[in-house]
Amino acid sequence: MIMRLAIASLGARALTVGMTILAIGLSVALFLGVEKVRTGAKASFADTISGTDLIVGARSGSVQLLLYSVFRIGNATNNVTWESYQDIAARPEVDWIVPISLGDSHRQFRVMGTSRAFFEHYKYRQGRSLAVSDGVIMDDLFDTVIGADVAATMGYSIGDPIIVAHGLASFTEHKDQPFRVSGILEKTGTPVDRTVIVSMEAIEAIHVDWKSGAKVPGQSTPADVIRNMELTPKAVTAVLVGVESPLQIFSLQRAINEYTEEPLLAILPGVALQELWSIVGIAETALLAVSSLVVVTALIGMMATIFSSLNERRREMAIFRAMGARPSTILSMLVLEAMLMAAVGALFGLVLLYIGLIIAQPILDSAYGLWLPINAPTMREVWVVLAVICAGAIVSLVPALRAYRLSVADGMMVKT
Repeated sequence: MIMRLAIASLGARALTVGMTILAIGLSVALFLGVEKVRTGAKASFADTISGTDLIVGARSGSVQLLLYSVFRIGNATNNVTWESYQDIAARPEVDWIVPISLGDSHRQFRVMGTSRAFFEHYKYRQGRSLAVSDGVIMDDLFDTVIGADVAATMGYSIGDPIIVAHGLASFTEHKDQPFRVSGILEKTGTPVDRTVIVSMEAIEAIHVDWKSGAKVPGQSTPADVIRNMELTPKAVTAVLVGVESPLQIFSLQRAINEYTEEPLLAILPGVALQELWSIVGIAETALLAVSSLVVVTALIGMMATIFSSLNERRREMAIFRAMGARPSTILSMLVLEAMLMAAVGALFGLVLLYIGLIIAQPILDSAYGLWLPINAPTMREVWVVLAVICAGAIVSLVPALRAYRLSVADGMMVKT
């Protein structure tokens, strides 16, 4: 009977009840949406590089090595000599190895020298490989493959020339050895999108006429001559390593860290990414706090709606009391109404969330490389819905207790 009374009462106030349900639904959708974005961003961050067992560089800090080798932020304290690179590559535990050379730039983008193996072994988002959306991987010494953001920002297309600057934020350019765009990569949502990729030999080629970080005055070696030169690198900035067996990762890491020829550091990318996320992940806590406050505000709004309707419903309550309804019945009916509004609002919020995910998923993936999976509601989402319903019951107790104390005489009295 109380359920029928509550449903009938809600139906009689359809407009205000509908607005309250809408507010709760939007707040729940926002809260769960922020949670989806938070977990999706964390997963995308963790999947910036996958399938790489070790990253090797000059001895420094694990986060610093991760920042410059994967995120192209900052600079290495030192380089790894080519002899050390070859020693690591020759170890029996190593399945594949990819050199990385950093230092030059093009406008606001970093230039990275590497080998063709980078396109085979660099993985992101749980094993996805790099793909060329237009053109091909470098065929010529002065070919370059650019990331999606580089192409979009600079308006480059296949065949366009690119002039690399020496160092970062430098006004000195390698104008005598321009590159040609041979390929444009698909959007990945990783630092690769903002990278100009050339071969290791190309990095050596553009520095043929340079000595001690400066161009030799009056010296300009023709490109045809450079092509026939020995362009073996003298050093690399970092190295990506894949091992034959996961059981060999830690032994190889220890061997590299104890390498006697020069001080080296080998890190596990996953561990370093978690360490870095613990530093930058405070934003997720702030987002979660803001969205939680939105839900609390909606519930307080529901309490205010019930409060404001009490004066209009005092006669209704008095009639119920006159017909024999106990005060506990009035209290139960108001609490049940609030729980029904909270339940419908929370379920409506879930529906809004998944409609928003269906619309936003391809947009966020293509524009930002942020992947938000569309799965069945998780236990966390179910608990959020239950928590909203319980919170709705709790906040309704204040106006319900006030209605509990209303007397028949007070309710029937006509005030002037």
